[in-house]
Order: sequence, then C-alpha cells, then structure tokens
Amino acid sequence: MKHTFGLIAAALVLSSAAQAQTKWDLPAAYPATNFHSVNLATFAADVDKATAGKLKITVHPGASLFKAPEIKRAVQGGQAQIGEILLAAYQNEWQMFGADGLPFLATSYADSMKLYNAQKPILQKKLAEQGMTLLYAVAWPPQGIYSKKPVTSAADLKGSKWRAYSPATSRIAELVGAQPVTVQAAELSQALATGVVESNMTSGATGVDSKLYEHLKYYYDVQAWLPKNAVIVNKKAFDALDKPTQDALLKAGAEAEARGWAASQKVNTDTLAILKTNGMAVEAPSAALKADMQKVGDTMVKEWLEKAGPEGQAMLDAYRK
Repeated sequence: MKHTFGLIAAALVLSSAAQAQTKWDLPAAYPATNFHSVNLATFAADVDKATAGKLKITVHPGASLFKAPEIKRAVQGGQAQIGEILLAAYQNEWQMFGADGLPFLATSYADSMKLYNAQKPILQKKLAEQGMTLLYAVAWPPQGIYSKKPVTSAADLKGSKWRAYSPATSRIAELVGAQPVTVQAAELSQALATGVVESNMTSGATGVDSKLYEHLKYYYDVQAWLPKNAVIVNKKAFDALDKPTQDALLKAGAEAEARGWAASQKVNTDTLAILKTNGMAVEAPSAALKADMQKVGDTMVKEWLEKAGPEGQAMLDAYRK
C-alpha cells in the first residue's frame, strides 16, 4: 500500500512538472544559418531563460516542419503555436500583407522601419481577426537583381526565366517581359543548377544562403524593397500562458526585433562582400536600369492602391507623412 502511495505521489510530482512546462513549435522557412533563423534560436533561448524553462520553444528552420506557404495557416489553426512568415507572400490573401514588397516604395532601412510603423496597427488588427497576434518583424536586406548575363536596362531581362516567390515578384517579371517561375528559397539552388531559373530578385543574404554565385554572374544592387519576416503567435496559445510568461515572451520578442534589424544591416554589408569574394560582379544599376525599375515600381504601387482601397491609401499617407 505504502509503495502504491509512493508511486502516486511521484506521478503527481511528475504531472505537475509537466503541466508547469509548455512546449511550443516554431516553424520557419529559411536555413538554420540564415540570420533570421539564428535570431529565432536566440529568441527561443531567451524565452527559456526568462521563464526558467516554463515555456520551451523549438525552432524548426529550413521548412522542416511546414513549407513556407503553409506556416501561416498552421499557426492560425493551432498546429503550431508560433511561426515565422514572409509577409509579402500573403499579398493575394490581403493586399496590406504585400506593402513591403512594393518595389521602390521603401528602399532603405530607415524608410523600411517607417513603413513598418505605418503598417503595424493594420497588421495587428487583421491578425487579431484571424486569431493571431504579431510578436515582431524584421526586414530582409534590400533586394537586388541577380542574372546570368549583364543587365543594362529592363530590356535585357526580356524572356529570361525569372524566379518568383510572391505576387509582386511575379508581377515585376510580367512588366519587364520575363517568364516568372515560382520557386521557394529552399529549392532555389536546385532550380538554378537545372536551368529552371536564370535571373531573380532577392537579397544578398539569400544569394549567399543559396550560393547563387555558383550559377549566376552578376548582382545589381538596385535596393528595390526590404520585405519583412514576421513572427506570429496563435492567440489561444498566448492567452493560455500565465501573465509572467506572456510578459517574458513579449520582452524577448521586442529584443529579437531590435537585434534582427541590426543583424540585417550587418548581413547586407557582409553578404555583398562574400558575393564579390566568390567571383560575382556586384554593381550599382545603370541609370537606364534604375529608371526602368522605378517605372515598374510606380505602376505596381498604383495597381496595389486600386486593390487595397482607402485602407491602403491611409497607410501610404501615414508612411509618406
């Protein structure tokens, strides 16, 4: 009998310890070495430390738990409690998600932060309606053009197989007469090796992640836009945490945001140097290419406004203030 009591007592101690610990999964789409993923790992460690192991977040980088397009739905449906998404990839669902993927609207880190501040209240409202909350967001380095052959104007991109990863990148291809091919970051090296893709527009960071210098010769630093990754949390999962744990999570998120933006700027400088070291020609765009791409940008902002309506106009006005 005594022995049984001992077992029950031990079981109770174990179950209360298990209840005291909450486990969350955080799916992410980029390689473990990418600065966003490194930042997520630090964030998870910070949460673990701040909550004394009460909230354990396991980061699943490289699209290992859910593929990039599935992550938002997974968090919304509670299959994952927290996740990292590329906002611009969801523009077809709601135009505001794509505001930071509009070419030549916000082309520097300072402008990108200004755009984020204009976007944030609207994003929070939309995500709340979908049962989620925005924890933090970090900009990618500015996007440039990678190509197999020299590009002196938009005409040089005509007919080339262009990697698209969002509605905006597909539309750019259409406007310059390239052929858009949808390829996620995890499959980019393969697509280049097999000739499925000959040109694309992405950051220096992705260029290094995917070793684009092994297949492409030129990088034009057009600084078209700085898309953001956002870390989103399932509202029910958040509400189930006690107040000290919620506070620890929010604080770790705010720190991850500040750290991430600083890391992005450093990565931008470092990765362009790595592309050069590996034999890639890293060049400023010609005046003609710049003017052509600005025209593409103007068209796309106009088209975006037609779809985004008064909400989009209000956000742009707040940004341009």
